[in-house]
Amino acid sequence: MFAVAAPTAATKPEAYAELLAQARALLAGERDFTANGANLAALLFHGLDGLNWAGFYWLKGGELVLGPFQGKPACVRIGLGKGVCGTAAASRRTVVVPDVHAFPGHIACDSASRSEVVVPVLAAGRLVGVLDLDSPLPARFDEEDARGLEAIVAAFVECTDLS
Repeated sequence: MFAVAAPTAATKPEAYAELLAQARALLAGERDFTANGANLAALLFHGLDGLNWAGFYWLKGGELVLGPFQGKPACVRIGLGKGVCGTAAASRRTVVVPDVHAFPGHIACDSASRSEVVVPVLAAGRLVGVLDLDSPLPARFDEEDARGLEAIVAAFVECTDLS
C-alpha cells in the first residue's frame, strides 16, 4: 500500500519536488499505462489542495478520450483545439487558465470548476494525451504549478510504456 502524504514544504517548488519524489516512488517498478495513469491521478488529486478533478485524456483517433481520473464524471471526448484540454493538446504547450469562464470555448464538464491547468503528455515528440487539473478556486494555478506538473508528467513518461 502506498500512503499519499500532502506536501509539507513552505514553497510551491519545494512542494512539487516532494510530489515528484512521491510520484517516482509510486511509479517505480510498474510500466503499465493504465495503472500508472490511475495512480498518478490519485496522487495529484489527494496530494494537492483545492482540486475538484485530476486526470488524463489520451489521444485516440484524432481526439482526446477520457482516461484515468479522480473526481466527478467527466466529458468523454474532446476535439483537438477545443476547450482547454484540446488547446493544450493542439499547441503541445501547458495552458494555465485562472478563470475558465473567460476562456473562449471552455468545455464545462463540472460547473463548479473555476480554474484549470493542462499539461501535454509527450513521448519522443509524439502527443500521447494531456494531464488535466481543475479547481473550484479562481486562479488556483500559476506558472509554478505548470512547471511542477510538467516535471511530474516527464517522470510519468519516463516510467511508463506509452506505445
